[in-house]
Amino acid sequence: MHRNPLDVQAYRTAERLLRHHRKELVLGDKVTPRWIEDGARFWYTANTAAGKRYVLVDPKAGTRQDAFDHERLAVALAAASGQDVDAAALPLPAIQPTADAVEFDAFGEHWRCRLTDYVCEKAEGDAPGNPLEAAAPDRKHAVYRAGHDLRARSLDGTRDWALTSDGTEDLDYGANPDYLMYSTLLTKLGLPHLPPAVAWSPDSTRVLTHRTDQRGVRRTHLVRAAPADGGDPTLLSPRFPVPGDERIPLAEFVVLDVTTGSVTTARAEPVAMSMMSPIFQKWAWWAEDGSAVYYLSRTRDAHTLSLHRLDPASGAVRTVLTETGPTRVEPAQQQLQPPMVKVLAGGSEVLWYSQRDGWGHLYLFGAETGELLAQVTSGPWGVQEILHVDERERVVYFLASGLVEEDPYRRSVCRAGLDGSGFTRLTDDDLDHAVTVAQNGAYFIDSASTTGTAPVITVRDWTGRVLVELERADITRLEEAGWSRPERFRVTSADGKTDIYGLLYLPHGFDPSRRYPVLDTPYGLPTASRVSPSFDPGYYGYEAEALAALGFVVIAVDGQGSPGRDKAFHDASYGNLGDACGLTDHVAALRELAATRPWMDLDRVGVTGMSSGGYAAARALLRHPDVFSVGVAESGMHDFRHLEPGLAEAYHGPFDAEAYAALSNAESADRLSGKLLLIHGGLDDRVPPQVTLRLAERLIAHGKDFELVVVPDADHIYFGYEHYVTQRKWDFLVRHLLNAEPPADYRLPPVPIDMEALAELFG
Repeated sequence: MHRNPLDVQAYRTAERLLRHHRKELVLGDKVTPRWIEDGARFWYTANTAAGKRYVLVDPKAGTRQDAFDHERLAVALAAASGQDVDAAALPLPAIQPTADAVEFDAFGEHWRCRLTDYVCEKAEGDAPGNPLEAAAPDRKHAVYRAGHDLRARSLDGTRDWALTSDGTEDLDYGANPDYLMYSTLLTKLGLPHLPPAVAWSPDSTRVLTHRTDQRGVRRTHLVRAAPADGGDPTLLSPRFPVPGDERIPLAEFVVLDVTTGSVTTARAEPVAMSMMSPIFQKWAWWAEDGSAVYYLSRTRDAHTLSLHRLDPASGAVRTVLTETGPTRVEPAQQQLQPPMVKVLAGGSEVLWYSQRDGWGHLYLFGAETGELLAQVTSGPWGVQEILHVDERERVVYFLASGLVEEDPYRRSVCRAGLDGSGFTRLTDDDLDHAVTVAQNGAYFIDSASTTGTAPVITVRDWTGRVLVELERADITRLEEAGWSRPERFRVTSADGKTDIYGLLYLPHGFDPSRRYPVLDTPYGLPTASRVSPSFDPGYYGYEAEALAALGFVVIAVDGQGSPGRDKAFHDASYGNLGDACGLTDHVAALRELAATRPWMDLDRVGVTGMSSGGYAAARALLRHPDVFSVGVAESGMHDFRHLEPGLAEAYHGPFDAEAYAALSNAESADRLSGKLLLIHGGLDDRVPPQVTLRLAERLIAHGKDFELVVVPDADHIYFGYEHYVTQRKWDFLVRHLLNAEPPADYRLPPVPIDMEALAELFG
């Protein structure tokens, strides 16, 4: 088949729109605060047309100013260090402002620069943080792993001692499940494992951790086919349970006293943790006064959620609250979101999130009796995040969605009394509000935007009053790159009655007289929404913007079964994971959109996704071959029978061989009629490559034509190989859906490592 070559400029523009270039195209769209004086002030870095600036903010005074004179500091640091220093890109990972100076690390040294005369001198400073340690709040000690045990050391280097000594491979301390603890991604970053899962007590004398019990947990096997040293292939055999297994990783809580050496073990059943440590997931925490530890546990079928109180001195455990439901009971709709549970009044009350009335709301319970004291919030909308509880005024501040008629996913900052009275929207506009609360709880940073409206970032007090404006995002460069605002649409779902929402991206150079192929970009699990309600499109949204630059109409849909709405909407996925969060709704959306948009060519519809989106992409071709004709599935979760059990058992139901077989894409391999590209990393320890290879084997057995790319040393997200995988995907879609030939000799360059992002990841 003859194909016309695609203009190379399309690839250049698409590359420019990829996630790692965003900071160059959008200025002033993010504020990551670094707290000073317990949050009374903070500093942050701002991307500006003049380069990176360090900004100091005093909310009480209502001031925002440069933390120092960047040009003078660059000259002073260059003179003192003998290194070239660019004022627009100062090499300072962090700063410590004082009254008349600023301290920082640069070029392997700690420096102090006087702001009176801008003289930089070497100075004594804290040692750089170690990503393998967990430092105490008072910065005097840190805990780290040694073998299968935990040790503590004083940060001044004077002492190092054992906290435990009986750890073994199957019963070790502070460990996450293997796929996370010893991730192949960590190995590429030069780290042997994650830091220990510990939570320091507020007074820095004790740590909460757990003994990780992985006795009898099954192992999976990965082959490092191309070791960096050129040697023979090596076998990796991480523990990896699957649905229906009797043995899964368990966490037995332990409190270690760093000062006395005492070990207190919780006198209760261990909690299941097939996915992540409950400490990492913030399902376990200290009371503010250090008198108790609280933790959540959930039955394996996820139908019962309980809150427990652990006495750190005796190990005694008491169940405070329990809620049971016909489907999953969860402390927040988004899986990795911190739980919306707060223990108040010195331990006598509990603020508890529940969907018992069909919407996600807050309830106040007595902690001693379990008696319901008040339903704090109510109505046809949902609480999305607890921001702050003012116990003296007896009010709670929170984010809620469903209050903006135009878009039920947009979040508003609200307030309500703990007795259920006085509900108020503090942000009474129709924007989406993403909020960061100050360390001392005295104010919050508010980023207000929509999918098509760039952010304005301010500091507000708890009346909603703006104390100081921080940033107004500048998207001039983004628009110059060809970006246009996506259309936020509302259509009717496949059931003919439910509203569903999504985004539509127009192809660059859009001409309504032409017809364009359409690409769907799904997320296939009920653990997170596909579309962000804010201007930042999120991980998958950046790719959608780039694909539009190649000449596709691109859509993203949150179908029934995804979170962010009412309980019934979310529960549409329960027992129905095979619909990949509403693929039938995606089909309905495509048809309704095309009915009024004749430039959408429904004879050329493709689909692409990664992880659960990879499952959804292949699923779309197999279950809806009359609609989807081309697909790319990266790291696809094609068979839940061979994945970790926490997802499927909570979101589909307890293991049943017949029901789980129906979820498998391999079992529907005979239905493939379109063009399919399967991509998987050979060292993917999150979704082992065998699930894609099993699908490939069944496709071969049925004589199906497809393409398979295995990236031998790649992990789940293709770290270090993103450019190669992205190009293979683009080339495939351009050939088979756009019916064009990719530009010859054009190669995407490797994605640079984002050191700031890694610093965020590891604290």
